Amino acid sequence: MSARSRNAAPLDRGLQGSAPLFAALGDETRLTIVSRLCSGGPTSIATLTEGTGVTRQAITKHLHVLADAGLVRDVRRGRERVWDIEEHRLVMARRFLERISALWGDRLERLKKAVD
Repeated sequence: MSARSRNAAPLDRGLQGSAPLFAALGDETRLTIVSRLCSGGPTSIATLTEGTGVTRQAITKHLHVLADAGLVRDVRRGRERVWDIEEHRLVMARRFLERISALWGDRLERLKKAVD
């Protein structure tokens, strides 16, 4: 373990490996796909494409980015492939954002006390 790793704040250690997750969620189309999968459950590419104005090929590419980030997985159902959310990765992202929020809350509280 490097000196930098040993001295990393707990928040930094929790961030390791999270950059691809947040990068994948940073795209509006991919965020929409994640939202649709969360609300609708396992879904085919054809269904995910409906009403988006985006081609199936483009949706497929976005799904692969999400899969590489560990956010979705595909499962074969007969001749069809359906995509589903990897809930544990979203939980991980939520926990990380909650830790950041708590740190900012603490800092804002200290600032408020200093100003008062």
